[in-house]
Amino acid sequence: MEIIIRKTIKDCADIAAKIVAKYIREKNNPVIGLATGTTPLKLYKQLIAMYNAGIISFKNSTTFNLDEYVGLAPSHSQSYHRYMNENLFNFIDIPKDRIFIPDGMAEDLRQTCIDYEAKIKACKGIDLQILGIGSNGHIGFNEPMGSLSSRTWIKILTQNTIQDNSRFFDNAEKVPRHVITMGIGTIMEARHCMVLACGWKKAKAVKAMIEEAVTAKWPASALQFHQRTTAVIDEAAASLLSHKEQYAWVEKNQLDWQSYETPSKGK
Repeated sequence: MEIIIRKTIKDCADIAAKIVAKYIREKNNPVIGLATGTTPLKLYKQLIAMYNAGIISFKNSTTFNLDEYVGLAPSHSQSYHRYMNENLFNFIDIPKDRIFIPDGMAEDLRQTCIDYEAKIKACKGIDLQILGIGSNGHIGFNEPMGSLSSRTWIKILTQNTIQDNSRFFDNAEKVPRHVITMGIGTIMEARHCMVLACGWKKAKAVKAMIEEAVTAKWPASALQFHQRTTAVIDEAAASLLSHKEQYAWVEKNQLDWQSYETPSKGK
């Protein structure tokens, strides 16, 4: 796992945007997995700024979102359809038919999950999957003690996640109990995963993800087995890590073509 620690949330967003931009510039038809929540907002603002500056174009990109609440219409203020439109899609040139978000209003939820997996496979998989991490270690909406090899499916939120997300609703009772989410098995098939984590509340989950044993108690710890995961975290989220010097040493001694801070010289 590649660990990139930056001082502030903005610094994290800057390096994360460079990672995304690298895929968009270098691949003919990049497939990007997207996350929602508070953490990716500054990343999306940075990507919009890069698009407006003519640095990147999304016209050949395809996106798959991680999850969606069951029972929320796309127009609902807290749906992830609306989140993505208001925070990214409305401001870039991605074709609408290249945007995929789970359908939480589907009559047959099981079939829509199966179809979502098929769409990902039809696009030859996800090149870069953007992830956040919950305070309980969930990625997507894969909650603790669930399967570490699950596929896209309907999941029940934990009380911890409901409480964390209640700030977006009038109260905890308004938070849907069910979601559609990519499974950990689905996420693990992405060729590159990038986890964003900022703030003190994420420190314990970040420690478990990076430096502790792989366990269903901390779903994100499964990423230790992923072929290529990059964790972009601020100093607060990194506060409990024991090997920060080693992570900084590795980043400092990368070859030029490995660095996200220098222009790429080839695919």
